[in-house]
Amino acid sequence: MMVLGAVLMVVKARAHVHVTGRVQGVFFRAETADRAHRLGLVGWVRNLSDGRVEVLFEGEKQDVEEAVAFCERGPPGAQVQKLDVKWENWKGEFSDFRIRY
Repeated sequence: MMVLGAVLMVVKARAHVHVTGRVQGVFFRAETADRAHRLGLVGWVRNLSDGRVEVLFEGEKQDVEEAVAFCERGPPGAQVQKLDVKWENWKGEFSDFRIRY
């Protein structure tokens, strides 16, 4: 959120994230979804067949940044080795945050 004079601006953001490491079987998807819900974000999270987790967050920029920061460490039991983040233009195509299977 940015304040310009008396005008309040909400900056929207979208982040497409790939998380590498010990990130499956440690509740990464569930914890990420819980964090996204608490932050009011929309999008999805899913496991990939190569062992990574893929996440797409949309919402207010500062909230998306906080969710991405969570992905850098993950839940207890996770061992994040690498985080690839691609910032994209906000599209507003989701109404909630879901775990995809």
